[in-house]
Amino acid sequence: MKLTFRQIEPFVKSPDPAARVVLVFGPDEGLMKERAALIGKSVVADLNDPFNVAVLSADGLGSDPARLNDEARAISMMGGNRLIRIESGADSLTPLIKEYLSDPSPTALVVIEGGDLSTRSSLRKLVESAKNAAALPCYVAEARDVSGLIREMLQESGLRIDNDASAWLSQQLTGDRLLARAEIEKLITYMISAPDKSVHLDDVIACCGQGGAKSLDDLIFATLGGDTEAALRTFRQLLDEGTAIIAMLRSLQNHVRRLHLARVAMDQGANAKEAMDGLNPKVFFKWEDSFRGQLMRFSATRLETIMQRLMRLEADCKQTGTPDELVTAQALLSISAASRR
Repeated sequence: MKLTFRQIEPFVKSPDPAARVVLVFGPDEGLMKERAALIGKSVVADLNDPFNVAVLSADGLGSDPARLNDEARAISMMGGNRLIRIESGADSLTPLIKEYLSDPSPTALVVIEGGDLSTRSSLRKLVESAKNAAALPCYVAEARDVSGLIREMLQESGLRIDNDASAWLSQQLTGDRLLARAEIEKLITYMISAPDKSVHLDDVIACCGQGGAKSLDDLIFATLGGDTEAALRTFRQLLDEGTAIIAMLRSLQNHVRRLHLARVAMDQGANAKEAMDGLNPKVFFKWEDSFRGQLMRFSATRLETIMQRLMRLEADCKQTGTPDELVTAQALLSISAASRR
């Protein structure tokens, strides 16, 4: 079965028992692993349980395909259902999973972590079309999704957060669920001993404004602001810190999309302030002047062209063999040069 966006969260909380194989895939690796773990815990309390959990790999099954069936049909010494986790799932698994789905174990759940599988993936097509399997996509979270995660985690720790602080932090953390959780946990540790249990904008900036989030903003505004030297320097800094190129491209795309929305509003008669006030979340006050300058510099058509280029670049970077660092640096150079013109 192919899950729609509205079906994903309910399925994660309570997986359909008809699905004996669940394929979790997508570009957001952090979200993928989080959802795979939640689904696994619907079967076993401890994902490291040596009696009821077996962790396999696609490469290992390639050399020993019978192991999947052996593990799925093994009887636990401690009783209970079994969880079979397959890491680094790829199309090489398709024949094996097809055979397994013809007669799956009724007491074992197979969860495959498949990475960023395209619509052409044979494994993805197989699971989406099977009646006793489920394909669960994990796409990069939007700011509103991250905002919900922020409030949920803070509430569990007895904290509350101001709207402007939540808006700023969610905008910075969009794109990687794993990074988002790590930053929110850092914020909780920072605030847990504070006498005031309210998290304000200054608290968020002090705690989370020094890492990749701040650098991503620097990259975005240097690139769209025409500062080529600063853009390339920040790009290299982010690479050295381990920031994924896809996360950088997604952040740039999100910024250009917001610029385009505001630019269209201006073309329809709004002034710059009215156009910016119409964005959700609001533009962070530190960047208001730079954002306004970019609105004046780019037309809606030019912003559409930049967006299309960034989307093509992201697709290219996902192809094996693409020199992603080089082509991304070239794109930053080109966009910043266009901004100066």
